[in-house]
Amino acid sequence: MTRILVTGGGGFLGSHLVERLEAEGNDVVVARKRDYDLTQQVDAARLFDDARPELVFHLAAEVGGIGANRANPGRYWYANTIMGAHVLELARVNAVRKLVMLGTICEYPKFTPVPFREDELWNGYPEETNAPYGVAKKSLLVGGQAYRDQYGLDAIHILPVNLYGPRDNFDPRTAHVIPDLIRKMHESPERIDLFGDGTPTREFLFVDDCVEGLVLAAEHYDGADPVNLGTGEEIAIRDLVTLVAELSGFEGEIAWDTSKPNGQPRRRLDTSRAETLFAFRAKIRLREGLERTIAWYRAHVATQAPA
Repeated sequence: MTRILVTGGGGFLGSHLVERLEAEGNDVVVARKRDYDLTQQVDAARLFDDARPELVFHLAAEVGGIGANRANPGRYWYANTIMGAHVLELARVNAVRKLVMLGTICEYPKFTPVPFREDELWNGYPEETNAPYGVAKKSLLVGGQAYRDQYGLDAIHILPVNLYGPRDNFDPRTAHVIPDLIRKMHESPERIDLFGDGTPTREFLFVDDCVEGLVLAAEHYDGADPVNLGTGEEIAIRDLVTLVAELSGFEGEIAWDTSKPNGQPRRRLDTSRAETLFAFRAKIRLREGLERTIAWYRAHVATQAPA
């Protein structure tokens, strides 16, 4: 049995990871913002004193879709930078055996050649609408490598592509594209309004697959290089909208606001490094994952909406 700390353990990805770790018999400490504000050093130190972890998964983040990133660039840069810095330093001070840092696909340059290879991370500036968040996360990659070099801290940096699945964030202010589409199509069956023109492509990873990748990385990977987690498959946003509409039974009008930004033009990962280093390969196809996500939404969110 391992004593494990999961920051952000009450969130979407964190809750699924905690379930998996507990099912395997581990002693898991879940850090929630209401109990520990990791942007405050005193709270972060208290968390590590309380948890006494051997292994740490740092998943806590402040993040949202394009609209939320445009509204909160300073906050997202500050909060994600300072939380990660506190966790890195306290992992060192407390002699944590291993630290798994969750990065983001937003760390990649705006015009990264497709498929995104980890070696391309420094060959340009991130897409403007989420650059402050992406740069904050990229700084934690540098921090982890520096702490490895100077202090011997076994910090690894994992880069998951866009996640989705049951218990996702459906808040209209901060939701990412898949949960936002699902919510809009159920709440507004006659018409939905969407950013951009639908031409950008995205890659999506089902949350259970991401959990599997994180567990495998924690068990089998001890290197300094960042590692992508994804499916290696991309879909245009317009095609994604069509698929979500089909699975949701949405037959209303879809209006595109081309005055709003598209975001990064394309996203598809090279996932060969994860397969080589710790035998990770995604299993859940997009249609199946969307079916499961929509079913969860209907059972747990749509039924609670006011009439």
